[in-house]
Amino acid sequence: MLNNLYKEITPNGYGIAIETEGDILYSKQSEFQKVEIFKSRGLGNVLTLDGLMMTTVEDEFFYHEMISHIPLCSHKNPENVLVIGGGDGGTVREVLLHDSVKNVDLCEIDGLVIEASKQFLPTIAGKLDDKRVNVYVEDAIEFIKNKKNCYDVVLIDSTDPMGPGEGLFTEEFYTNVKESLKEGGIVTPQSESPFANKNEMRKMYILLHKVFKTVLPYCGPIPTYPGGYWSWAFCTNDNDNSIKDEARAIKIEQNAKIYNRELHKGAFMVPNFVRKLANNE
Repeated sequence: MLNNLYKEITPNGYGIAIETEGDILYSKQSEFQKVEIFKSRGLGNVLTLDGLMMTTVEDEFFYHEMISHIPLCSHKNPENVLVIGGGDGGTVREVLLHDSVKNVDLCEIDGLVIEASKQFLPTIAGKLDDKRVNVYVEDAIEFIKNKKNCYDVVLIDSTDPMGPGEGLFTEEFYTNVKESLKEGGIVTPQSESPFANKNEMRKMYILLHKVFKTVLPYCGPIPTYPGGYWSWAFCTNDNDNSIKDEARAIKIEQNAKIYNRELHKGAFMVPNFVRKLANNE
């Protein structure tokens, strides 16, 4: 950060810039990455990992509602949920809004992300101490190997396929995740920007199609991610992406900033270039 300005430029030569205020609030180097939080002029506190944007207080709901509510509302009765990554706590917070959920396991490799988020992002991380949440500071690659028929929904809230997140983008990992599902189970990983990360997205969907019978991309805006447009993958072997519990979906949308039942359906109506990426055309 120079001259009170945080910048992230993609390899394609464009990116984002955010005005900062004051000193950096949190900066520690873990064995995996550099974890930093700074105060911005208009977006509240901002979390970065190795200098890359993760979340801001003001726009985090775009990401966390999309990764959570679409798969959970597509399950008839999600009781046991696994969140892989997501140490900022936003995905866990949204999952807990579903009355059916009895247990959430959070598997985050870097404990400093959790520590920093609890201290400086309380509106995002505030539900990590909920009695229904079990936090595991572990490598998800190993964590998932012995989990068979455990979860109704698995949400892979990972970083990009580099550094500590690289091993979460393999056929072996996705196969182990699939085997952790109960009947009717759903997996939703974040699947990169179809604009800024075309190659990574294409490679990811090739692997997902090898493991799951149904793989459907859905998309939404995220103002502070380079490119401003993001995707997630709805993956299952024995379910579909329709809303299963109308009453629960209505209750979610009454308090949501993004999610509603019309958006649930419309999010899967993706542009042609996204379809081609997801189907390796």
